[in-house]
Amino acid sequence: MKLIVAVDQNWGIGKDNKLLVHIPEDLRYFAEKTKGHTVIMGQNTFDSLPSGALPNRENIVVTFDKDFTAENIKVVHDLENLPDNAFVIGGASIYKQLLPSCDTAYITKIHKAFDADTFMTNLDELPEWQLIDESEMKYHNDIPFQFCVYKKRNA
Repeated sequence: MKLIVAVDQNWGIGKDNKLLVHIPEDLRYFAEKTKGHTVIMGQNTFDSLPSGALPNRENIVVTFDKDFTAENIKVVHDLENLPDNAFVIGGASIYKQLLPSCDTAYITKIHKAFDADTFMTNLDELPEWQLIDESEMKYHNDIPFQFCVYKKRNA
């Protein structure tokens, strides 16, 4: 499995079930990486999507709510039997639970702190994860960011 997320300098990923900042180039990067693949998300993340299921992807929503349904998604109630070639796209609880199953992480590092209430595990602090690639510094409205790729060691 792979994961993809944008984090601020404190590894914050959201506030009030919304992204911290909208960077069009990051949204294009997300779409480019995940199109044609399965994406796995929690119900809160699904609820935060403006248009429901993401197009051109198989959408899997993990929820404890046995009555939850939505168009164009597959609902699962546990983390068993998820596809190996999927992208984990949030939120924080799903990232934390599925991180051990992931071997690659696509992290957009936003080099600014925001008022976040939701955080991703800081991969720079985990010895089993290694930064293997990073783009040049990019800017959106004076906000610096980079696309980074992490691999799990011995994966």
